[in-house]
Amino acid sequence: MNEVDDHLIYAEAQRRAPRHMNVMLVEDHLLLRQGLKALLETDPGIRVVGEAGTVPDALAGIEQLRPSVVITDIALADQSGIDLIADLRKLKSTVPVLVLTVLHSIQRLRDAMQAGADGFVLKDSPHAELVEGLHAVCAGKRYFCEALSKGILSGLAGGKGGDGERAPVHLITRREREVLTRIALGQSNKRAARDLGLSVKTIEKHRSNLMRKLNLHNTAAVTMFALRHGLVKREDAQAS
Repeated sequence: MNEVDDHLIYAEAQRRAPRHMNVMLVEDHLLLRQGLKALLETDPGIRVVGEAGTVPDALAGIEQLRPSVVITDIALADQSGIDLIADLRKLKSTVPVLVLTVLHSIQRLRDAMQAGADGFVLKDSPHAELVEGLHAVCAGKRYFCEALSKGILSGLAGGKGGDGERAPVHLITRREREVLTRIALGQSNKRAARDLGLSVKTIEKHRSNLMRKLNLHNTAAVTMFALRHGLVKREDAQAS
């Protein structure tokens, strides 16, 4: 598949996409939830189709309403947004999840990433960043608000117990670094193989080796490592 094919596929996806972005809000504080709904719906392309304050209600609503994207806080009344994300992924749901948080703990954000969150926005971020994040995750991209990408990514990429805290880049070969960069940019194994002139099986082997050497356990952790060590830029990682 060439770039023209990619463009045609993207154009067709845009044509088939619903006119509205249907959002499910998961926030246990009613006043905040109502305020967030009112703010989001000032954008004519966004429609809040469901609300929930607990994980069971959120799961039921997502199953029934089939939203385009879910916004969830981490701290909820009964469980946590991390539990919600983990439950969704166990159910094989691919709905994008954008975490909206006040950032009580970097570790909690790392847990959310590992559970399968697609993006993060702080509650004190501008409205424009929230909307930008929604559009990004709905397009299959990763998203981190500016404050997170500038000040906290090193903590997200590291942390005790793995995910590359002390792992130096020199542990991996030049070819593994090239593969790592392409993983961080969101490329598939097939696309990376084509770009690097290698077989898919070779890419898979390099991917496995570099993740083992750097103690990285998923794609999100690879992306954080690449951002932390300057192997990719934030805007490139989000644009891929």
